[in-house]
Amino acid sequence: MIEKTTRQFLLEHPQMKYVFFGGKGGVGKTVMAGTAALWIAQQGKRTLLASTNPVHSLTSMLGQDVFGAPTPVRGVSNLLAYEIDTKDTIEKSKVELTQKIEWFLKYADIKAKADEFVESATMNPAFEESAMFENMIDLMFDDEYDAYVFDTAPTANTRRLLGMSSVYGMWVNKMVQSREEARSLKDLLSYSRKKEEKDPLMDYLLNLRTRIERTKGFLTDVEKTAFFFIALPEALPIAVIKRFIGWFYDFGVPVGGVVVNMLIDKEAVGEEAPEFVLNRIAMQDAYMEEIWRSFPDVRAIVPLFEREVRGVEMLERMGRYLFA
Repeated sequence: MIEKTTRQFLLEHPQMKYVFFGGKGGVGKTVMAGTAALWIAQQGKRTLLASTNPVHSLTSMLGQDVFGAPTPVRGVSNLLAYEIDTKDTIEKSKVELTQKIEWFLKYADIKAKADEFVESATMNPAFEESAMFENMIDLMFDDEYDAYVFDTAPTANTRRLLGMSSVYGMWVNKMVQSREEARSLKDLLSYSRKKEEKDPLMDYLLNLRTRIERTKGFLTDVEKTAFFFIALPEALPIAVIKRFIGWFYDFGVPVGGVVVNMLIDKEAVGEEAPEFVLNRIAMQDAYMEEIWRSFPDVRAIVPLFEREVRGVEMLERMGRYLFA
């Protein structure tokens, strides 16, 4: 049985500000994020529902264009939605990266073109995730809203996305150490006793390290941040959560709990239902037993509706289960 519901969990954390929903693709992350954002907005908090999934679904779910900029959700006070423009983010990141590399090459007196380095860096698949991570963090740093609800990419991508704060941190610390050693060696070998007054690369690395430390502070604050996993009573969604939930604990990202979605209502079906439906119910019953055994913090069970969840009215209907 559910020991603490989603409603109880959030009410026990009145300072909660950053709520993430993740899980295997197709489990209903977008509708759960939308439902949570709607409920939080109805509590009087100015809320931003943001998608960090490169394959966005918010516009389709809400029935209005929310791509590229925070947009007020029609008919709902305090709620704005935003599909992050990945392409625009990547292009901006390329420009910034080019400037940084040109700056470094000139400072280091290296005869090479920045374009060659930029092309190599941006061909890496992780570059898109890095750009998206930066955009997400910018939203959090701007601090324009009382609450942020993030519809994330499938869990494997989200693991890398949220893990970038730690990866960046290790990389920057190593770069700062290397830069200090290189500067000391340069001063030692220099014929001039005049030392460099300004080191732009070191300034950049130190500023980046400060940004990363602030980011980790946000993502690991148990009073302000929670990551909810969405599961279906099926083998693969359960396996994905089992595989990744430990990583979130290890990295210090607070786990809010597990929400079970699309459970068939046996009472609504009846014993005379087609064999296919009865077989699905039996299968779900078996997997629900596994869910209860595997995940102690199940927060809500949401039924499979007779039609897809689109529009505010359906989100409110889902909210009666997610926030029972």
